[in-house]
Amino acid sequence: VNTRKNPSITQKIPITRLFCECELYAPANYDSDPEMKKVMEIFNKQTQQRFEEYDERIKTTRQKCKDQCDKDIKKIILRDKIEKKLTEKLGVLQTDITTEDIPTCFCEKSVADKTEKVCLQCGYGLGSVAPSVGLIGSLSVNVWKTGAFLAAAEKGTEAGIEAAIQGIKTEFVLNKLGGVGLEKLFTAKTFNKNTFFVQKILEEYYTMCKNGTVQDSIFDLFVTKYPDKEHMVIKSITASANNIALKAGNAAKTTEAAEIALANTASYNLYLSIAYSVIAIVVIVFVMFIIYLILRYRRKKKMKKKLQYIKLLEE
Repeated sequence: VNTRKNPSITQKIPITRLFCECELYAPANYDSDPEMKKVMEIFNKQTQQRFEEYDERIKTTRQKCKDQCDKDIKKIILRDKIEKKLTEKLGVLQTDITTEDIPTCFCEKSVADKTEKVCLQCGYGLGSVAPSVGLIGSLSVNVWKTGAFLAAAEKGTEAGIEAAIQGIKTEFVLNKLGGVGLEKLFTAKTFNKNTFFVQKILEEYYTMCKNGTVQDSIFDLFVTKYPDKEHMVIKSITASANNIALKAGNAAKTTEAAEIALANTASYNLYLSIAYSVIAIVVIVFVMFIIYLILRYRRKKKMKKKLQYIKLLEE
């Protein structure tokens, strides 16, 4: 049996440190190294610069704090003096004056002052508009009303002419008089003239008598009713013609009256709307004027207190 042990192949090398390596980091060598000197100089400069910036910030902050403290102290001292003066002179002035009434700056305008000015300007503007609305509105309605009356007269004339044409066609069964169509024959000046009706119808009757065509027309009824009585035939024809003219005139008047009534109703509603508009404007102006007076009274009262306070400070 072989019990022999083999020795280790790798031999243990002891860690050793030479004396020359220690000399590299010796203080004398470390301080005399150029690169280390340069690094140390840069570090010292940066550190010094940061300390200087920090000192400047500290000085600025301390100065701001000192200025603010001085301002606060001055305000406190001034308010104490004012309260002391007010306490001493309070018997001379109104008893409701407080430190809130101390004037700060007269050039500053409050919301109340701006509202007062706006109310005054709006009151002037609307106050000048209200009469214009009433005047212009009334004139416009009058012009429209005149035009409506003219249109009503035209519609009445058209209705009268239509009634005259229908009366001739119904009563005498004629579409023409003297060879002229009824639509061209009757105008605004002739549709209700009984003499015009009588003249044209009798001319048509005489023409038919002359031509011997009476038997083929409505006039044959008048001739048959009054045989051998020419004057009665003419009288009957005249009465019928007058009746047609009267009905045409009445139709024109009725239509015109109805149109005028509609125009009057519409104009009344327009006048009413204008009146309501003017009343609304007047009410708005009145309310703004009241607000202006209230704000003006309050402003004067406040200014009076401020003037009293200023007078007190001057004393």
